[in-house]
Parts: sequence; C-alpha cells; structure tokens
Amino acid sequence: MNSILILFSSIVLSLFTNPQKDAIKPTPGTVTTYYLIRHAEKNGNVMTGNPDLTEKGLKRAENWAKVFKDVDFDAVYSTDFIRTIKTATPTAKAQNLEVKLYDPKNLYSDDFQKATNGKTVLVVGHSNTTPKLANAILKNKKYQDLDETEFGALFIVEIFEDGTQTSKVLYIN
Repeated sequence: MNSILILFSSIVLSLFTNPQKDAIKPTPGTVTTYYLIRHAEKNGNVMTGNPDLTEKGLKRAENWAKVFKDVDFDAVYSTDFIRTIKTATPTAKAQNLEVKLYDPKNLYSDDFQKATNGKTVLVVGHSNTTPKLANAILKNKKYQDLDETEFGALFIVEIFEDGTQTSKVLYIN
C-alpha cells in the first residue's frame, strides 16, 4: 500500500514540476507583449560607431521610464551600444531589472521567443532593427524603417496564446 501511495505521489508531483514544458508554453490566458522603441537622440558629432546620448536623449530616456511606470516588465533588452543601453537603463532601474543584451543580427531567435514567451518585455533597438523586430514577431512586413529623426515611436506587439496578434505604433514626444 505504501509503495502505491509513493508511486501515485511521484506521478502527481511530476505533472507539476516539468520546467521545460512550463518554459516553452505559457499558462492558459497569458499574453506575450513586446514594447519596442528606438534609442533616444544620439550625439551625431562624434566620429565613432558607438556614440553616446545627447542631453536631449538622456532626458528622453528618463521620460520613457515615466511613460512605462504602469507597465510591469518582466525583462528589458537592449543591443550592445551605449545609446541603446542608456535609453533602456532608466526604465530597467525603475523596475528593479537589469538590462539584458540581444544581438540585432539574430532578431526573434528561438531562444529569444522562449525567454519572452508569456511575458511583457521592453526591447530597445535602432531605426532599422525596431521595425524589423516587430515584423519578425508578426511574421509580416508591416512596418518600414524609422526616419533618422524619429525617436518617439513606440511599437506594441501582443501575441495571444491562440496565436492571434495585435500591433500598434504610438508616438510619444
């Protein structure tokens, strides 16, 4: 009798402790939400491939944190550039998160999809990578590259458990 009880308990326990299954598929009713923004204004006078933010850009980065104050992010991602990291940092700090780096050349990889599945994330990119990431998520070329003077576009892409998707672009200036 004891061995049957132990076997039954083990089976029941294994049903609730399959971490691989939980990591791949969100629980019923969950939504994956991506907030995608371009880095804030960069210093265009510096002859480097990795310029810093201008004063206006630093203020915009702080403003993004205020815009997102009511959004409960699970993660904040940035490309490995000074301007994107500094744009992401105020929001990450306000939410007690660290900025995670992603490779813009490997947009929406399987690993990224698994890591963000069922979560709400902020992704800071560039004028070309931000709309491309939205398009990759949507599996549709809906959005064009941003103009080099546009720093206030906010793409919001939602993926529901049944596979349906919504997207919109807001302009925060």
